[in-house]
Amino acid sequence: MTQTIAFIGGGNMASAIIGGLIQQGTSANNILVVEPFEETRTKLKTQFGIAAISAPDASLARAGLVVWAVKPQTFKDAAAQTCAHTSSALHLSVAAGIRSDSIAAWLQTERIIRCMPNTPALIGKGITALVARAGVSDADKQWASDVIATTGEHLWLEREDQLDAVTAISGSGPAYMFYFMEAMTDAGAEMGLSRTQAYQLAVATFIGAGELARASEEPPEVLRQRVTSKGGTTYAAITSMDVSGIKASFARALHAARDRAREMGDEFGKA
Repeated sequence: MTQTIAFIGGGNMASAIIGGLIQQGTSANNILVVEPFEETRTKLKTQFGIAAISAPDASLARAGLVVWAVKPQTFKDAAAQTCAHTSSALHLSVAAGIRSDSIAAWLQTERIIRCMPNTPALIGKGITALVARAGVSDADKQWASDVIATTGEHLWLEREDQLDAVTAISGSGPAYMFYFMEAMTDAGAEMGLSRTQAYQLAVATFIGAGELARASEEPPEVLRQRVTSKGGTTYAAITSMDVSGIKASFARALHAARDRAREMGDEFGKA
């Protein structure tokens, strides 16, 4: 990756991608970040040795790829300040909810790819889904794949509306895992373990179960059934969760996240 890559926004997700790029051999000289907060700019410069500026300027014109790592509510204003300098670039958005129709109108280009990463990208263990507009070439898609691959796994979608479901499942997903880890830690402490012990057990269990699922060709219900002997301890726990409607409640929560992603597109994506 010898062309300049510019990041609009220098928060956690931008840092994850920048770190992955540099680890994979991209020169710090080929990375530029626009970040209004001085503390964040200083951190990026110190950590990665890259250039970071406070506002868009003509230096963005050398960027072949622009990664939009801004909050959905600030995207439109940031695009208005940036579009004059990035007309020839490929644009990759990691902003939740903001549809490519809005981005295309703001930036006056069809070379737009949307994606939804998640926070494990910070340690190279993320999963990202991407979708491209019709004006994106195969070479553009390959470039985006190469960039995102530095943060973990990725997959391409056929329809943009599928990104709202991705947001609900994997984009927000780490928070669900941490939520259950909290509950397991609390319960473990109530049952006589130290919080440190309970948390260690919870984290290792999530990691191990995930790796087991990855290694297995069996669906999750079969894997669960193999741990659930009728009348045993796991059976007691699963039965309790079924009586409480945990699975249905969790499914409703995912739908709520998906619906909020759609609402954000309506709310913050207006022309």
